[in-house]
Amino acid sequence: MKAGYYVGDYRYEVRDIPEKEPINDEVKIRVAWCGLCGTDVHKFQGKNGASVVVPPIILGHECSGVVTAVGPECKYFKTGDRVACDPSYGCGKCSWCQQGFPNFCLERHGVAKGFSEYVYPPEQNVYPISDSLDLETAAFTEPLSCVIHGLDLIQIESGRTVAMYGMGAIGSLMLQLIKYSGAAEIIVIEREKEKRELALMLGATIAVTDQEVEAISKERNIDYVVECIGLTQTMEQAIKIAGKNSKVLLFGLGEPDQPVSFNQFEAYTKELSIYTSYLNPYTSERAVKLLESGLLDTKSIISAELSIEEVGDELSELVYSRKGKVMVYLSKEH
Repeated sequence: MKAGYYVGDYRYEVRDIPEKEPINDEVKIRVAWCGLCGTDVHKFQGKNGASVVVPPIILGHECSGVVTAVGPECKYFKTGDRVACDPSYGCGKCSWCQQGFPNFCLERHGVAKGFSEYVYPPEQNVYPISDSLDLETAAFTEPLSCVIHGLDLIQIESGRTVAMYGMGAIGSLMLQLIKYSGAAEIIVIEREKEKRELALMLGATIAVTDQEVEAISKERNIDYVVECIGLTQTMEQAIKIAGKNSKVLLFGLGEPDQPVSFNQFEAYTKELSIYTSYLNPYTSERAVKLLESGLLDTKSIISAELSIEEVGDELSELVYSRKGKVMVYLSKEH
């Protein structure tokens, strides 16, 4: 079978590797679609994603597909089932898993390398999807589950003012969930005009640039700030514009060796709470249910549909990733 590898030094290769049959409780899934994530770009650029990266590794982790075989210990899936995957494995036995934090699992590793024709996750990482949910949309399960976890942490109260940075794929999902949280006002901060227009279409009250938002923050109290870009300057500004008793969620993945600075005295006088969000513990099923509900617009977020052979050029040039979500097709089933 074919698989797309990051092999180090800004290089990507499609390799032929052996196909295998599932063992134990593994579920063999013919991958239909897999999203290209910002962490894939980080890995290609020689940085770590959610974990330390040692090439060669198969990229991709936001995948959906159809079950073609199951291991002898698998109980809940059968050939032909349409499914989505959670790529992050929690052993269920270590101290962190026992406390309900599989995202901190001492044995955590990826179990659904989606830029390949088949993946073999354990049954606990596989989620059934309804016939009404197309497989391309189902591939949004993993990023949406991460967004759900982030918003769970800050618990947005209805009637509040929320500011959000960035209208990439994650920001576009985040914005829609913020809208359904009952926020009275949603201020999106985005430099690109087309993305500001998308923000208004997806539920923002206003969409402004990073220069404009500072004046707005002086006129009203911003109760929540969500940063979905990961740049040092936007994270620092997110803390700066936060109002009194505000919660700040630094959701975007920053550079590992670039610290964020802020005025601690100012944060103290405003009594800020600053959060980060790591992976997606126990939120994948909720993500599937949301996608099945039809409440979320994912089609407007997609900027391109590429084959795994075309991914290498995209990782180098980021032509489509800058515009939205790149979806990579394997079997291309819907």
